Amino acid sequence: MEYLSSESVMLVGSILLIAGVLIGKSSYRIGLPILLIFLLVGMGFGTDGAGIQFSDMHTAQSIGMVALCIILFSGGMGTKISAIRPVIMPGIALSTAGVLMTAFITGGFIWLLSGMEWTNIHFAFLPSLLLAATMSSTDSASVFGILGSQKVAMRNNLRPLLELESGSNDPMAYMLTIILIETITMGSELSGWSVIWQLSLQFGIGGLMGVAMGKTTSRLIAFYRTWGNAKGAGEDPSQATAMISIMILGAVFLTFSATTALAGNGYLAVYICGILLGNERLPNHRGISKFMDGMTWLMQIVVFLMLGLLVNPHEMLDVAAVSLLIGVFMIAIGRPLSVFLSLAPFRGITLRSKLWVSWVGLRGAVPIIFATYPVVENVQGAGEIFNIVFFVTLLSLLIQGTSVISSARKLDLIDTDAAPEEDFGVELADELPTSLHTKGNTLREMSLPKGSLVMMVKRGGRYMVPNGTLKLVPGDRLLVIQEDVTPDSRHA
Repeated sequence: MEYLSSESVMLVGSILLIAGVLIGKSSYRIGLPILLIFLLVGMGFGTDGAGIQFSDMHTAQSIGMVALCIILFSGGMGTKISAIRPVIMPGIALSTAGVLMTAFITGGFIWLLSGMEWTNIHFAFLPSLLLAATMSSTDSASVFGILGSQKVAMRNNLRPLLELESGSNDPMAYMLTIILIETITMGSELSGWSVIWQLSLQFGIGGLMGVAMGKTTSRLIAFYRTWGNAKGAGEDPSQATAMISIMILGAVFLTFSATTALAGNGYLAVYICGILLGNERLPNHRGISKFMDGMTWLMQIVVFLMLGLLVNPHEMLDVAAVSLLIGVFMIAIGRPLSVFLSLAPFRGITLRSKLWVSWVGLRGAVPIIFATYPVVENVQGAGEIFNIVFFVTLLSLLIQGTSVISSARKLDLIDTDAAPEEDFGVELADELPTSLHTKGNTLREMSLPKGSLVMMVKRGGRYMVPNGTLKLVPGDRLLVIQEDVTPDSRHA
């Protein structure tokens, strides 16, 4: 790869980011996931497009590792324990047994294809399984980017179910990929007991480290606040939020590196750490969440642009036919079969819900990142594995990504009566009441608690600054502020 100066890298990177954002602005109008747009932009500027040369798999893998840590942690922070509690067992089943079954079912199909004379791939069983393992996890960013942009609420707790599955299935796919690479490169046989032991060790240490680091980080944040107050620092709240956000970011990487050093699964630890912190009463929780959301979007965009630059589209043409067969098999058979088998013990999940979960099994950046591992480890056929994974990811985003909403509507799984998650752009503590019962028809007749004031009324899509004579109608949403009257309160 030709050497580029720092200034040139900044110039190219800034052009890619700006071009991707501008082009991605129209993505929702045409129903494409915005991250697919960034992937295509990267391809357009790559070797077969504008001619930018980038082929460093080691760098791509390192950037992908950092990005995946932030993406998983942010996903954990946005996962409410109260929301996932009803679906925690089905979610875990999908993220563990579902990933295993997807890998073995699809791996078996790839192995059968490799034995046919007309195909141009010739993988043994373990490389076939490795190829399937890299693609066995789903991508939450694309799914919830679409659902979030459309302000769509799902019935039957499907959204938290998919959040839990998408956030927790990457560690299983990662472990399968690493175990298979080690088995292939060492020339040994795949032992079922060895796999079970390694998975148990990785997930056990990963889970314990995630809980420990989550609690430790929470205590560090509390110490930071009390230590500053004790010293009379009088720190500006916005500065405190920024410092705490940076501390959390450092904790993310510490969690991953420490867990990996202890032979645990760092990705699982990061996700669990995110869940614990996300459900804590952090100072300015909204500000911290916005910071992590911004970092997540940046990481996702950088990864998709980088992966777009990394691939050579003309090389994908050589495996296009077989990649199409593998992709269609995963979408139509592999994913649905693994979902139905994983969820078979859970009688409360409806057939329509299972069908939709089967369909919304999008592949994204993670499978492509995992596909760089065989290349870095010089596994035979790694180039073909990478190109097939890239092709299948594009196919999944194009077919499944454009039909997330329409498929939910056809299956009658969209909850049209659900209230919006936020109405006024402010954060409410979980313990505060969010409904009010009154006999009066106007604000003047309402018996509000002492020290309360109605600041704004939302009626449909209209916002009104109220006065005492405003007549209320069913469905109105009120923004009420109340002064803090606790003995230790310092602010109103």
